[in-house]
Amino acid sequence: MSISNNLSPQALAEACAKSMWDEDNASRHLGMELKAVSPGEATLSMVITEAMTNGHGTCHGGYIFTLADSAFAFACNSYNQRTVAQHCSVTFIAPVFAGDRLTATAREVSRRGRGGIYDIAITNQEGEQIAEFRGHSRTVKGMLLPE
Repeated sequence: MSISNNLSPQALAEACAKSMWDEDNASRHLGMELKAVSPGEATLSMVITEAMTNGHGTCHGGYIFTLADSAFAFACNSYNQRTVAQHCSVTFIAPVFAGDRLTATAREVSRRGRGGIYDIAITNQEGEQIAEFRGHSRTVKGMLLPE
């Protein structure tokens, strides 16, 4: 009997998130904070530093993408099935500057078989949407939590 059979869906999502967070050097190193997780959903935030700005004086899009990708990862790995990104796209809506706090909120749109679709809204500290990210996931072999 697997450990996941003994947990509520919310407790399972939280246990999966903790397991991932403990090994997620990239998200932690960039100063991300895991704010919330539930089945198929996750919210992460990050403050943009001077080191994350580009030649235009705005946040390099790769950092915005990375924050959204991390929220996507925590949302789609909330069921104790190892899940990876298969395809992702981002649309940048407004500029971001050093000192801005970004929040990425991921929500599951569809999850069937081994594939899933997730939408991630990225907002600034004023609640203004600055980007929209869509991720397509694919489950692979293995689980996050031990049997």
